[in-house]
Amino acid sequence: MAKMGRPGMPDERKRELWDRWQAGESISQISAALAKPPGSVFTILRHYGGIAPARRKRRPEFLSLVEREEISRGLASGKSLRQIARELKRAPSSISREVKRNKGVRHYRAIDADDRAWRRARRRRPCLLAENEELRVFVASKLADDWSPQQIAGHLAKCYPVGSGMRISHETIYKSLFIQTRGVLKRELQQHLRSKRPIRRHKNSSTKGQRRCEIIDAVSIRERPAEVEDRAVPGHWEGDLLLGRGLSQVATLVERSTRYTLLVKLDGRDMRSVTEGLKREVTRLPEELRKSLTWDRGMELANHKQVSVDTGLEVYFADPRSPWQRGSNENTNGLLRQYFPKGTSLKGFSQDELDEVARKLNTRPRKTLDYDTPAARLEALLH
Repeated sequence: MAKMGRPGMPDERKRELWDRWQAGESISQISAALAKPPGSVFTILRHYGGIAPARRKRRPEFLSLVEREEISRGLASGKSLRQIARELKRAPSSISREVKRNKGVRHYRAIDADDRAWRRARRRRPCLLAENEELRVFVASKLADDWSPQQIAGHLAKCYPVGSGMRISHETIYKSLFIQTRGVLKRELQQHLRSKRPIRRHKNSSTKGQRRCEIIDAVSIRERPAEVEDRAVPGHWEGDLLLGRGLSQVATLVERSTRYTLLVKLDGRDMRSVTEGLKREVTRLPEELRKSLTWDRGMELANHKQVSVDTGLEVYFADPRSPWQRGSNENTNGLLRQYFPKGTSLKGFSQDELDEVARKLNTRPRKTLDYDTPAARLEALLH
């Protein structure tokens, strides 16, 4: 049976997730309410393009889970199929078919039978664009020309009469775009929408009253000490996340004066995972190499005060959309793509494997260091 998200989140929690999304809550708010990482919430939303799936309903003439449990208990106690049917006020043929299609009298299990019934019921009717090639080609071509779904729907309604087969609502186009399991419109066409969002926002979504992308008590890069700027004193780092396929990530730290690189394995890109990962690896450094850390405005380091307490690093934040303020880190992330090409999942790499990649990078001569290696420069500064 198709799942609504990652294994491990019960159906009732997934339904709560969708209810909160439809009420206009942000991914961060839902994550906090469900005590789940934002990445887990986003994965479930992304699977359906942000469009809540219909609630599952059972027609009254079909057997319920309670009835199936009665069948299971009746079989276990040796009752005949006719006797069970009489007690449930069902036709004997219905009970006979139910038992026969679910492994027979000896192996019938109510939960398994109910699960199979739900799977058989998930027969989706093909969507309009899947059944009408001419309409699908037209819609795809106009999306590629940067028309909005509403413009496409309005144009078709004006140019084609009712019953022509060349009419479609803008909501159907959005659903076909964002629910990729429909398989009718390529995901690349989403990039032609004005918002370029990977999922559809609910109509109730609002940022009013929400602290979005705001790091409390963030210290600006402009308040960094002068010694950080001239790169003469070691122990000042630049950091960011290197992102991989499937919501995987690695934290990258670059020491400004030597370009020495650390790679940190992370279980997620949420605040707790990043904070714990930085604490684990940074505290392995000598204390004299733990002076400051400059990060971008990503919310994964919103818990920067705890990072400072755990590691001794003073944390500063670059200005929004200013990657050049962390030039050493940006350049190093580019070099790391030799080992982790875009589209590579980073989940399978152990910390030891990441340390080996960092070792290779730190023992390569760098033009900016007059062809010294970062490891040699760091060794010289420490002695």
